[in-house]
Parts: sequence; C-alpha cells; structure tokens
Amino acid sequence: MADISATGSGLSRRDFLQAGALASGALLAGCAVNPVTGQSQLMLLGQGDEIAIDRANAPHQFSSDYGVSQDARLAAYLDGFGRRMAAQTHRPGMPYRFVPVNAVYVNAYAFPGGSVAATRGILLSLGSEDALAALLGHEFGHVNARHTAAQMSTGIVLSLALAGAASLAGSRYADLAAGLGGIASGALLARYSRDDERQADALSLEYLTRAGYHPAGLLELMDVLRKLEREKPSALEQMFASHPMSEERYRTAERRISALPATGPQPAASRERYLDETAALRRDAAAIQRLQEAERLLMAKKPDRAVESAAAALRDAPADYAGLLIMAKCQLALRRFGEAERHALAGAAAYPAEPQARHLTGVARLGLGRFDAALAEFDAYERLLPGNPYTVFFQGRSHEGLGRKRQAGERYASFLKQVNEGEEAKYAAQRLREWGMLPKS
Repeated sequence: MADISATGSGLSRRDFLQAGALASGALLAGCAVNPVTGQSQLMLLGQGDEIAIDRANAPHQFSSDYGVSQDARLAAYLDGFGRRMAAQTHRPGMPYRFVPVNAVYVNAYAFPGGSVAATRGILLSLGSEDALAALLGHEFGHVNARHTAAQMSTGIVLSLALAGAASLAGSRYADLAAGLGGIASGALLARYSRDDERQADALSLEYLTRAGYHPAGLLELMDVLRKLEREKPSALEQMFASHPMSEERYRTAERRISALPATGPQPAASRERYLDETAALRRDAAAIQRLQEAERLLMAKKPDRAVESAAAALRDAPADYAGLLIMAKCQLALRRFGEAERHALAGAAAYPAEPQARHLTGVARLGLGRFDAALAEFDAYERLLPGNPYTVFFQGRSHEGLGRKRQAGERYASFLKQVNEGEEAKYAAQRLREWGMLPKS
C-alpha cells in the first residue's frame, strides 16, 4: 500500500520525492535575469512563451470588452502614443500593441507579450497626456518587470510539486502553464501583488519622465482613481481587482516626485492635446456613463432597471456596439429572447468584424428554440475567433436541441477537457453521464 502520510496529497512518498526533485530541477534551470532589476529570479517562461500566451489570449479579452474601438482617430492616437513611450522602456523590442476597447468600466491592462488595452471608461476619466503617460507607463512596468510571467512560473513550480514527475515528463513549461486549470484571460489579468504595484508605479514615473511628460501625471492618474472610488466604486471593481490602490501607494508616489528636479507646473498643452484627440469619445460621455450604470444594475441582478439605463444610453448613441450588446444581455437576463436577438443582430450590423454579437445572437436563438439558427451563429463566431471553449459548449447545446446526441456529446467532452467547473461544466458532465458517453479518465 502506498505511503501517503507524508504528503497529504494522495501521492506516494516516492512520487512526492520525484515530483520535488523535478520542481527543484525547474528552480535550478529556470532562473533568468530580470530586465528591470538586473537580478536573477525564478522564470520558467521565455519571451517567446510570453508572446505566444499573449497572442492566444488577448483577442478573447478584447472581444469580451466589446472589441477594439471603431474610432480610428482614437485607436491611431493611443497606438502612436504607446509606441513612442515604449522606446523609453527596458524592453523596447517587445511586439507592443496599444488598443482602446469599447468596454465602459474603468480599467487598463497588459498581457505579458506587450498587448495593452485601455477601456473607454478610463480614457474618458483622464484629462491630460501626462496622466495617459502615467497609465501606460504603469502597464509597461508590469510587462517590463515580467510580473505575469513570474506569477505563472511560481504556479508552474507548485504544479510540478503536486502533479508527479512521471505525468509531466517531457512537457514544456509553457504547455504546462497553459493547462493550469485552463489558463485564460482572467487568470492572466489576475490581481498583482502590492510589491508589483509599487514597482509598476516607480517604472511608470521613470518611463513617463524619460518620454518628456510631467511627473505630476502619476498623481493626476491616482487622483482620478481615488475620486472615482469615492463617487462610482462599482465602475472601478475590475481596475482595483487587478491593480489594488492604497493610500501608501499615493504617498510613495508623492515622495518620489518631490525627490525629482523641479519641473514647474503641468503644461496646458498636455491637456489640450488629450482633449482634442479624445473629442469623439467625449461626445459619447453621457451614453457611456449610462452604460456603466446599466452594467452595475445587471451585476446587482436588477435587469429590469438595467434595461432602462441601457435604453437611455442607446437614445444618445443608437449604434453603440457595447450599448447594443449590454442591452441584449439585459434582455437575456429577463428571458426576453426575441428582444435579445434583435439587439444582438443590431450589434452585429454595427460592428461586423467583432464576434461577441454572434455569440449573443446564438444564445438568444437557443432560448427561442431555433437550434439550427443558433448553431449557425456559434459556428460563425468560431470562424471569427477560434479557441473559446464556451462556443464549443453552446455548439453542443445546439446539437442537443436538434436531437444529435453524438455531435452534442463530442462537443461536451471537448468542452470538459478545457473547463472543469461552473454550471456549464456540470451540465455537460451530467449529459455525458446520462448518455453513457463520459470519457475514460
């Protein structure tokens, strides 16, 4: 009988020692010099792995945030601004990309390979190029200090120590990372530690001043966030989930700025240029604020009131893609599937290249019992943006509605290989058990 008393994990003592040896080998082999500090640290992912993870996941997050803004001037402005700043960082050769996304909540985020996004909500909140430089500088800090890769490396070592040496023989670190509970956009954008945030703040100040922007931009950014936290805390939930704010961070930024050579007041030109470049965005400010309220009410499980806010937003901006899809989600929550389909189709017409509208149209058609039409939408979504496991699940639901158990079972089994928790996973597993189709473990 295997001795498991030493581990408490279900592994035999021999397996545990083998796994520990493999993890120790990973520690010895997986050290790299941090490009910011110049110090050696645990790093099992190379730059190529960071870029591959980024390219696989960033498109899904951008779509979840209602796609890249169709405001061509705003998109060109943000990308050009970011690229000029990138030249001042520790990793100027990364394949950076800077996009405004249509989401209305207040946030900015960076994937490990250099894809950086800012929502319409946060861009609307800023008031100068100095604050924008501070925002992007902070995200540069996370990429340049390799914070996500370091977190994933730690997770890989823990997985190595628990999974057993035999089952991991021959696997590459990046492959393992991709299977840690199904690493997805949400996990890659997980909460940074306080130390990570402090370091990103310091790097933001360094990068923005190198690029010629006023250091007070960092305090301006923090003041914007602190004011929003007091007045609209729900709009900042995701921002502070990934970027925890604190009074200590603010005071530290003040001390760092006071230690710099005197720079004089912030130039008015910084504000004027920013307001000029974001003029179209600001014309939609009222609609964006109403959509923020609609999302707050929807998350609070008050879809009837959320519909009212979304409707008011659409009166101001009738072709707003995010607004149409938020309304579709409200109608789905109310089980008004015909109305949900109507708004999702209007979203698809407003932004044909962005796939989320196809997904919502498919869900609405499932609710209407139009399974063939629903499947066509999920197939179309898959062509536009492959790799979303939930598309596979809903393809299964469509086939099940059409009485095609074999095709449905294949989709459910495929889904469960990628997702093993949540209501969808429970449903898929239940159906496979009922049909005698559960795959052998």
